[in-house]
Amino acid sequence: MSPKLFELQSGALFVSDAHYSAQRPKLLELLKKILSGEILATQVILMGDICDLLFGGISLTYKRNRDLIELINAISKKMQVLYLEGNHDFLLKRYFPNIQIVPLQKQPLHVRYKNSDILLAHGDFGSELKYRIYTSMIRSRLLLSFLGFVDLVSFHSIIHWLDGYLTQKDDCKEIVDFEALIKRRLDENKLLKYDALIEGHFHQNRSFSFGNFHYTNLGAFACNERFFVVKSGHEALVLEELFL
Repeated sequence: MSPKLFELQSGALFVSDAHYSAQRPKLLELLKKILSGEILATQVILMGDICDLLFGGISLTYKRNRDLIELINAISKKMQVLYLEGNHDFLLKRYFPNIQIVPLQKQPLHVRYKNSDILLAHGDFGSELKYRIYTSMIRSRLLLSFLGFVDLVSFHSIIHWLDGYLTQKDDCKEIVDFEALIKRRLDENKLLKYDALIEGHFHQNRSFSFGNFHYTNLGAFACNERFFVVKSGHEALVLEELFL
């Protein structure tokens, strides 16, 4: 028997690519407002790269994100939370015991919204071969354990190097020919048989329709603290863009 599909509800709140860190703490404010009920949500859908660095088994990344982890776990006791792992946050099940965690190999995730078949993904699936090899290697528990040991005995030189690298990245730049890139990915992965794909990763905040198929790339919370809520009263899934 096939497992029951996750059912998206009206009022579900999406957050993508917050890249939470000491330099980007505003996600804590959003989560506190969700927990208190000041911001209403029926479900919380975390679309990956919620943290800038959170790797299962690397203790420093856990310590840096402890406040965030505790808030998400508190929210999960009040409502459903779905967490799609990204390329900055993975091997997370140990940190979130009550949350459905979706690793890269299970993305895109097929969910239902009313009568529509929707795909959800962080956005780094189906990439070129060398990137797929990299993502597979970096998620190896054995390799992470080794890197964690090296980082510890080298006074966190690996994590500090990553901090410096990520600080220099432009997370909000526009991708040229983005629509053509997306159409090619959809064709290569044979996804147009579904009704829609919602993903993050690219930080573009753009939507396209290809025939009856609708594609949405969510804007990054890291860029201007935007999040998205499924509007009620619509048969098709409609996302309302909101700002903290």
